[in-house]
Amino acid sequence: MNDILEQTSALIEDLGHDEEPVGIFYTDAEPGDGFVPKPGVPFNIEMEAKNEIDWKGLWGNFSCVLGKVWLARRQRKPAYFEATRYGCPGGSFFLGFHKPQIHFLDHYISLGIPNVTEGEFYLPSPQHVRAFFDAIDPRPAPARFCVIKPLSLFCGGETPELVAFFSRGEVLGGLCQLAFFATGDPDVVALPFGAGCSNLVTWPLRYLETGRPRAVVGGMDPSCRKFLKADELSFCVPIALYRTMLAARPESFLKTKTWAGVRTKVLRSRRAWGEMPED
Repeated sequence: MNDILEQTSALIEDLGHDEEPVGIFYTDAEPGDGFVPKPGVPFNIEMEAKNEIDWKGLWGNFSCVLGKVWLARRQRKPAYFEATRYGCPGGSFFLGFHKPQIHFLDHYISLGIPNVTEGEFYLPSPQHVRAFFDAIDPRPAPARFCVIKPLSLFCGGETPELVAFFSRGEVLGGLCQLAFFATGDPDVVALPFGAGCSNLVTWPLRYLETGRPRAVVGGMDPSCRKFLKADELSFCVPIALYRTMLAARPESFLKTKTWAGVRTKVLRSRRAWGEMPED
């Protein structure tokens, strides 16, 4: 990890960014400290069919994955999740702890159910939501915990499976352009529909499983925006693609006068948001 951390520091400096990325991995070892949802009630599609889900309990301990990641970013501790401490039934699906998804969410994400729940109106029908769930088909969690933490907190034999940045437009553009330069693939960056956690975990793993690793931009989900800075989006890549980007950095556009001008805008933006002192 030392080489990744050193090269990441250089990349952050080139970008003019002010926050290290997080690493994402699955492990059977529970972090000694960090942010984890409260225990949740059992639920699955079979229980739903039999009307056995404790709906009040299901939503009573609701906790967004991006909310826990926000705390991990701010306080530099791990955020982690497991099948019994999932926080959000959608997040539990996207992180691979249960599937298929319950049908209630087909309606909730689309048009709602009259006299039962309002919809989010993120897709035009329950059928479209179900088709999305079938298409994204999250990988079953390969270990007990999904852990998301700042990259510098990785230790021992830990290696991130995915690396994710959170940034505003200019830095995000730099990361996307570096992915293009490093791979030569003009379609290596994707921006698919999904919840904030699906773009952070599920979609990057899905593309990886198809044999075509891609960088995934996320954070458009209105429900997760409260846990992101103004204008901030996520950018997540598999570790192998991230290594390729790091190796390409020294000879990339990041050394040009053109990027120096963009970097000036990055610093100006940070000052405007009160994230660095005035000159």
